[in-house]
Amino acid sequence: MEKRVKKYVIFSYAVFWLMVPGLCGTASMVFHCPPVVMRTLSNVCAWAPTIVLLAGFRYFCPDMTIGSFYKKAFGGKINIVSLGVSAVVTLSATIISVLAVSLIQGRSFVEYWSTGAYPFWASLLFAITTGPTGEESGWRGYLRPYLNGKYSFFKASVIQGVIWAFWHTILWFVDSDYTGIAMIPYIMSNVIVMTGLCFIMNHFMEKNDNLLYGIVIHFCFNFLYCFLQVDIWFYVVLSVVYVALIALICLRRKHESLKTILIGQ
Repeated sequence: MEKRVKKYVIFSYAVFWLMVPGLCGTASMVFHCPPVVMRTLSNVCAWAPTIVLLAGFRYFCPDMTIGSFYKKAFGGKINIVSLGVSAVVTLSATIISVLAVSLIQGRSFVEYWSTGAYPFWASLLFAITTGPTGEESGWRGYLRPYLNGKYSFFKASVIQGVIWAFWHTILWFVDSDYTGIAMIPYIMSNVIVMTGLCFIMNHFMEKNDNLLYGIVIHFCFNFLYCFLQVDIWFYVVLSVVYVALIALICLRRKHESLKTILIGQ
């Protein structure tokens, strides 16, 4: 990995890990801010990858302007059908996991959902203005093309997933309800699921290289969490679902590759 790309990852980690306790910690412990303010500040923290990218743009992208960067990032054709499928796949993974947990625990499917702490429009706004718009310029707009150009589809997706997952490390300890032994499946689930999301993004963005796909997939994953009321078993099941998705994507790509070879012969 090039030095400037390594520095981008390191600075994105450092800025985020400083912003969370610096902004959210101070607001909570010193000023005792209400939940809506805390949620707004957490959304600001999620913009760390984009803040780092834009603040050091001349170093990270010496041959581009900010305008040309975004023109390229959103320059790929958008296929409405494939965009819709990518959204449905992401939403379905969560819904199927909740359904599976409801069957395992013998509870009604609707018991795992609530109207949320905020009105629907506020939940929608918070979901859009956090990771989907805050992170994607950096992780998918900047890091993804570099890794995909250097490594195979599988290796690039895994590296992206691991980098993205462990960037959230501070949140695992300050913004989750899990402690002790329950942290193990929770952390494993985070790594597996975020890696799976990278496989989904890479798969759809390979043919339609437009950052909108990353934003939509990220949004579809985050949005349902505004209404979910689940325990650690949900994350265990969700991990299994995403492992299956990764396997299906790899099998599909292998089939398409074999089909291309046979047609070429």
